[in-house]
Amino acid sequence: MAGTITMALRTAQSGLLVNQAALDTVANNIANVNSPGYSRKIVNLEQRVVSGVGAGVQLADVTRAVDEGLVKSLRLQLAKVSTLDAKTNYYARLQDLFGTPSENQSLSHILAEFTTALETLAVSPNQTLEQSELVRQAQNITLKFQQMSQTIQDLRVQADGAIAEKVDRVNRLTAQIADLNDKIIRNQTVTADVTDLRDQRDQSLDELSKILDVRYFYRSDGDVIVFTSSGRTLVDNVASSLSHSAASSMTPSTTHAEGDIGALYLGTAISANDITNEIADGEFKGLIEMRDQILPDLQSQIDSLAANLRDSFNQIHNRGIPFPGLQSMNGTRHFLDTTDAANNTDTQTITLDPTNSVDDVTIALFDSTGNQSAVTTLNTIMQSATYGTGAQASRGPWSIAEVAATVEDWLQASGTAAATVSIDNEGEFNIELNSTSLYLAFRDEAASANGSTAADAEIGFDADGDGTVDETVSGFSNFFGLNDFFVDGMSRNMHESDVMAAGFTASATTLRFVDGTSTLPLSAGADVTLAITAGSTLTEIATSITNGVANVTASVIPDGAGFRLRIAHDNGSDLEVTATTGTLLTTIGMHRTDSSVSTALDVRADILNSPSKVSSGAIQWDAAIGASGEYQTSLGDDTTVQALAEQFDAAITFKTAGGIGEISTSFSQYGAAIVSRNASLADTNESQWVIDDTLTRSLQNKSDTFRGVNLDEEMSNLILFEQAYAAAARVVSVIQKMFDVLDRTVG
Repeated sequence: MAGTITMALRTAQSGLLVNQAALDTVANNIANVNSPGYSRKIVNLEQRVVSGVGAGVQLADVTRAVDEGLVKSLRLQLAKVSTLDAKTNYYARLQDLFGTPSENQSLSHILAEFTTALETLAVSPNQTLEQSELVRQAQNITLKFQQMSQTIQDLRVQADGAIAEKVDRVNRLTAQIADLNDKIIRNQTVTADVTDLRDQRDQSLDELSKILDVRYFYRSDGDVIVFTSSGRTLVDNVASSLSHSAASSMTPSTTHAEGDIGALYLGTAISANDITNEIADGEFKGLIEMRDQILPDLQSQIDSLAANLRDSFNQIHNRGIPFPGLQSMNGTRHFLDTTDAANNTDTQTITLDPTNSVDDVTIALFDSTGNQSAVTTLNTIMQSATYGTGAQASRGPWSIAEVAATVEDWLQASGTAAATVSIDNEGEFNIELNSTSLYLAFRDEAASANGSTAADAEIGFDADGDGTVDETVSGFSNFFGLNDFFVDGMSRNMHESDVMAAGFTASATTLRFVDGTSTLPLSAGADVTLAITAGSTLTEIATSITNGVANVTASVIPDGAGFRLRIAHDNGSDLEVTATTGTLLTTIGMHRTDSSVSTALDVRADILNSPSKVSSGAIQWDAAIGASGEYQTSLGDDTTVQALAEQFDAAITFKTAGGIGEISTSFSQYGAAIVSRNASLADTNESQWVIDDTLTRSLQNKSDTFRGVNLDEEMSNLILFEQAYAAAARVVSVIQKMFDVLDRTVG
């Protein structure tokens, strides 16, 4: 009988111990009712059986109230909403940058003010106040471009810095998960409760899923394996380490594609471990998109606006002159080699009207009243044995040095004896009359006869000296940049294509690369060429150039929905890229890069200092003057400034840039399109964030409801376990009395 009573005692004691544990669990649930990340714990009891006989109750295990499927969905959604959330602040900064149209410093307002200044000057072209106002408004545009570009690059640096901060956080989280894995495995081995450790690990997983898109699965020992959506392992027994070196500064031409921005490495810092472009969601994704896509796209749009403004205005400004002309002209085009071609060394040359051979350039000197002092045409003096090194072929090709020498000789023989025409150390074409009484002007015409119709002369430029025209430019003065209104002072070491579709393939072409040095010489027989096979993609072309041409690196740069091929000289030297065969360069629109032009664009220094040097008029032909007519300039001539005003309001072609497709529109309208597109992107981001945030909150509420502590339920459990404990204690008390009776009876 004693054995039976003892068994009953052990059974009652099991009830005490199990209900005590259950009460402890209930108390823990109640205590953590408001604790973030805490999941309700459930005590699972089972009958204890010894030798086939019931022997009380035992604690099977303590589990968590967690819907793992719901939690996985929540984490995927957290990554999506975090992508959008990471971009929200940057979009807000961009809206502040653009401003509203009514604000004086908004892009729209500044462009409108420039239009007004042009129209006002067209009415009074000789008024100093109006000239100064035009220059001031032009400088406001360039300053706005510079401010916008600087802000964009600052935001890119901030985004890159935020990525570096998130990298540190990810490394801490993965280390925590790996450490918790070890603790869970150890505790689970000795059947200790691991539910609180699992809660801690879940919190780390929740936070990790906000930063990047993660996937995971559990092993039977309780270990969790974490990896990215692309299959890269973050945690498996040990944590893998992320690394990223944040940039201290950026320029518009700084890109991840070219390796200018530190990669996001998972593991050893080698290119194969760069996961930058693999991340699909999370704060990383939002920050990377801002740094490498959204902000660069905006920069591309602003650069496009700035470059078109520069090119359009300079072409017209070079047609004109300030009254009565100019005494100094400094070109902006760089030449690699300007010597005569007679020494068997390839030389950069120009050809006058290579298409029709009829255009010519009138060169005229005027006195201070605008009356003609001397006149000739470029083709006339180039064919004369009197000037330069001797008679040259009609309409070329002529070396740049020969053009300079010939024009200099004519100027010196025509009343400006001290005049110089030279190529400076930068390879730029400069003219100095060194006269106080005479002024110089150029006028492109459709023929050589005096008084021919004014029309931009076609200038063919042979950039690599192989006898073939590589580039055609409208306007003699415009070709050299002798009377530019806007200047940028940018280096000439980089070329890039228009935006091309992802599936673009090339036609067979042979490229030539020239920098004027012994490595890429401008010399016959020493050409550095590269054959591009038909069907090559942009990436394959870039790889071929980088691997096949010394000191030159090519990259494929994302721009909007397409890509640009960018070719750059590694040493920063001036670079010419031409095609000896094929039409690839024409097809892709290869040109000197406009990347960063908005950061460097400015009004020409001497115009800033003397606004009267704005070209308001132009050379005019008057058949009534003299025996057979003469050229003249007049103080009230508004020909050029009127053309500038009309050009600003005219529709010009803007090529695809930064996600804005090719469009024919005015400068003001293109500026409005930039503002509109980026406002639309911000609105879309906000709208999508609202949708995803609503879904996230819904999933979070469902998860919290499922896993959260219900106080009413816990109080009910408390009473239940309390009563069970009391009943078990009563049984123990009764059995104790039975033992006392038995002891007295036996004794």
